[in-house]
Amino acid sequence: MSTIIREMTSEDKHLVMDMMDVFYASPAVSTNGSEKIFIKDIENCVGECPYLEGYVFEQNHVIQGYAMVAKSFSTEFGKPCIWIEDLYIKKEYRDLGIGSQFFRYIEEKYADTVLRLEVDKDNERAIKVYEKHGYKPIGYLEMKKIND
Repeated sequence: MSTIIREMTSEDKHLVMDMMDVFYASPAVSTNGSEKIFIKDIENCVGECPYLEGYVFEQNHVIQGYAMVAKSFSTEFGKPCIWIEDLYIKKEYRDLGIGSQFFRYIEEKYADTVLRLEVDKDNERAIKVYEKHGYKPIGYLEMKKIND
């Protein structure tokens, strides 16, 4: 049986939270996040938020990973933009093609869009995977300001 990609549900909350704890504590992410933020992210994924979608990767009722994508518009490219915000696959399920399956899924679901993602410059393994799927560096320095 192969991995299925399905929309995240509120029943997935605790398993996704556990994976987010691991992901955000890893060198793959520059910020640590917080439980408060993780809860808000999941609530937005499973609620009515038009900007964020959550997915889980599952095989035989076992969650193998999760992803979150955010929607925006790129004036630079003149089309909708889909940001792959989080893409996490548990260590024991890596190298099984789940990430490739997710990229194909998103590319089909969001045809004629710009697909973007962020990757830590030292995460060589992830960079190779993304390049294999056609992603190229843009070269921008990203900046942020959080208005509370």
